[in-house]
Amino acid sequence: MFDYNPEKHYPTETESRVVIRFQDCDPLRHLNNAKYFDYFFNAREDQVPKLYGLEIIDLIKTYKAAWVVYNHNISYVKPAMVGEWVRIMSRILWHNHNTIVVEYYMTDDSKTQLKTILWSTMRYVTLAEGKSTDHTGAVKDFLKATSDDLDVSQMNIKDRVKMLATELKKE
Repeated sequence: MFDYNPEKHYPTETESRVVIRFQDCDPLRHLNNAKYFDYFFNAREDQVPKLYGLEIIDLIKTYKAAWVVYNHNISYVKPAMVGEWVRIMSRILWHNHNTIVVEYYMTDDSKTQLKTILWSTMRYVTLAEGKSTDHTGAVKDFLKATSDDLDVSQMNIKDRVKMLATELKKE
């Protein structure tokens, strides 16, 4: 379970280094569009426990609620190619009382070229009825500690692509 410590700094971004597998690519050797989702979700699932000492399933069991996706917004910028090493970053961009927006993005191994960006918007719902519910307890603490809390209402994914691409070129 997430044990919030106000004295501790929690990183807001996760990062994984992975290789693009042959089995996940199309005949042109590009990562299949649907496979980006698997790479993004697996990378975050691997990194959250390492960074925050939290298994999401523990929150689900304790609070009898989980996040369900109701919107994906993805932009494919440059293809990821078979055998290529890439970096996958993720972060909670924004949250309110019952919704989160998680951003995932992929770059080349040197983190100089943006490949893809995904925004997943998720609602927090009860397991029993599937009805929207508020973030409480350790869930609320986790979101407060690890979210960038950007105002996504003033942003669209095209703007974010430009912003990230510019940031990567500076580094």
